[in-house]
Amino acid sequence: MKLSICTISFRHHLYSIDQLAHWAKSHHFDGIELWGVHAKNLVEDHHYGKEWLNSYGLETSMISDYLPLEASSENLMKETEYLSNIADHWGTNKIRTFVGKKGSAITSSKEREELIRKVRMICEFLLSKGQVLLIETHPHTLADQLSSTLNMLQEVNHPALRINFDVLHVWESGVHPVEAMKKLQPFISHFHLKNISSRDKLSVFAPDNVYAASGSREGMVPLFHGEVDYHQFLSEAFKTTDVHASLEWFGPSVKEVLSQDVAEVRKLLIHQILKLT
Repeated sequence: MKLSICTISFRHHLYSIDQLAHWAKSHHFDGIELWGVHAKNLVEDHHYGKEWLNSYGLETSMISDYLPLEASSENLMKETEYLSNIADHWGTNKIRTFVGKKGSAITSSKEREELIRKVRMICEFLLSKGQVLLIETHPHTLADQLSSTLNMLQEVNHPALRINFDVLHVWESGVHPVEAMKKLQPFISHFHLKNISSRDKLSVFAPDNVYAASGSREGMVPLFHGEVDYHQFLSEAFKTTDVHASLEWFGPSVKEVLSQDVAEVRKLLIHQILKLT
């Protein structure tokens, strides 16, 4: 299993990318998931990139951004090419985005057709670059429900289309994460791992709150202290041959929580390996 930190976890902290890489390596992470805006702000400093990060024994697991699917095809593809070049510079073939800005149930058939067309267009371009597009399972998008996500994969029908499986948000949708994982397994290239104290606190992850420096963090808890049973989920996920995941923490005490969570995940992995030997 390969585990990454997310630079978005440090969005309100005054840490350099050098400090984050050093910390990630010293706490036994395998890589860094670069938030799109962070990657874009590092573009002009050519010192940073794949070779620099590899010198720490780390890799870029993914560039997480928000491609403007609501824009014209011309502008969308211009942004896609820009992000593709950034991903190539950092040595990753994975670009994450959301599809749509409202729930699948209230997306009209015409709107859905247009989103599908644009996703396929992005995939065609990324395939030519040896890259893939990861759609995140997320509320208020076309991938907010398992059925819609499966339909989207069939409708786009492209080898460059993959899934970033956000465990908490799948659980939020009312589907058991393990069952959803089994159905989406052929398409999953990455996992986002986070937890919540109770279902009535889920609004804390709403974009207008979670990205705000003054937003509430009530309900955000370490990975193994919340409503989602990560002992069960990860035990099942470990049975797959290749698990890549990011610990996505948005709350306070970032370093303390992440160091605790990565240690617990490694401990669980060792336990599972010993069970199988």
